[in-house]
Amino acid sequence: MEKQEESRECDKGFSCSFMLLKPEEVKLIDLFRILFSSNLEDRKFVDSSSETEESFRYRWLIFISILAQKMLMLTSKPMAWMGSKIEMLLNLLAINNFLVLLRGKTKKPDKDSAIFISFIGNMDKRMKLDSKIKPEHGCHYYSALSMMASKASYENRAYIETIVKDHWKMEYMGFYDHWNDYQEKATTQLFFMRDKSENHDTIVVAFRGTEPFDADAWCSDFDLSWYELQGMGKIHGGFMKALGLQKNVGWPMEYKANETREEPLAYYFVRDKLKALLSESENTKYILTGHSLGGALAILFPAILFLHEEKLLLQRLEGVYTYGQPRVGDEKFGKYMESKLEEHKIRYFRIVYCNDMVPRLPYDDKDLMFKHFGTCVYYNRHYQGKVVAEIPNKNYFSPLSAIPMMINAICELIRSFTICYSKGAEYKEGWFLRVFRIIGLVIPGVSAHSTQDYVNSTRLGSSDVFLPSQEMIP
Repeated sequence: MEKQEESRECDKGFSCSFMLLKPEEVKLIDLFRILFSSNLEDRKFVDSSSETEESFRYRWLIFISILAQKMLMLTSKPMAWMGSKIEMLLNLLAINNFLVLLRGKTKKPDKDSAIFISFIGNMDKRMKLDSKIKPEHGCHYYSALSMMASKASYENRAYIETIVKDHWKMEYMGFYDHWNDYQEKATTQLFFMRDKSENHDTIVVAFRGTEPFDADAWCSDFDLSWYELQGMGKIHGGFMKALGLQKNVGWPMEYKANETREEPLAYYFVRDKLKALLSESENTKYILTGHSLGGALAILFPAILFLHEEKLLLQRLEGVYTYGQPRVGDEKFGKYMESKLEEHKIRYFRIVYCNDMVPRLPYDDKDLMFKHFGTCVYYNRHYQGKVVAEIPNKNYFSPLSAIPMMINAICELIRSFTICYSKGAEYKEGWFLRVFRIIGLVIPGVSAHSTQDYVNSTRLGSSDVFLPSQEMIP
């Protein structure tokens, strides 16, 4: 019955073709049965449209997706506890010197203070913008600013407010939590800031990415659910849920209050706040940005604006800048987005550093059908950038690429000890990031997802990659 109601939403802009995973309803025996039954419609924890005859490999990927989500749900509290303890230890070591620790008279970190740094923040503690990259440099400036905002989005409210106001001399406009109707809790965070001077007035909306010990965010990443929006294509269900997809309703134009929601839905809140801010001045524009999962949410936000034909917001959107962004939809959706972005003259730069594994997920193959789109700016380990049609080793798990990736990881580890001498003290890497560089020797691409390399890319890479005349290199 629920499936029939969902299918009837086609005319309202929701989905008439979908595959929705429900890991919360799965039992262990049912999970293994999916490997031996090609009819997904028979499984209670897989709600799908009529096209249910799938290959074994596709069912295997669904099995992995549901199993991963189930494990994350069961371990969410221990993961959060462990992450909290590690962050407390890192900050304890940061604010107390060795002698103080030996005497036992330590200062206890306050996790809500402006000096408390997140797990991800401890990999790259830089707070200042690059003074050499100025607003008149256009897209290069916005790229550098966006990456620093994306990095800051992992921190607490007090830290973000301090860095925006005191270090960047910009206007802090608030940090917000947002509800996920499917996980029935707040899972999505973002903040607003304003970069204003005599020559420009730009609002930045930065979506937070996946935190290492946040099981809810990892569930969004591993969720292989998809919905096909009429005329648009198939879109990653986990990311849409995090952005504010309403359960059994989809993406209606108007947001209806719900007593069960403790926080607003991200898309509707950001849309309405931007409308109010942009109505105050005709010269104000805005940009969207995010790292990892945050990048996926940043590019899906204008997709729903296209669906709702939000003319004001589309006219004022200066650009979308994402870093280490995973794939968000199929080929049809990619072509739809490229057409709409070009029609509305919206710049979209998808920045990828070297062997970062996240932009290579979910797979781009006949079973999972996910494709990248838009302008991809690819940086190698020397932070040399170029615009490419497709990133090297697009699906990451390639036997032919294993040895080159390991060699590259060794070079990155060596570089971590030398870069401060060749590029300056601000590029010095700490011991915590070097631990991840060592892990990268075994699992190449882990440390490449760090914010350190993306900040370095925006600062050390050539600004030529942002020029309109730049040709795509196959």
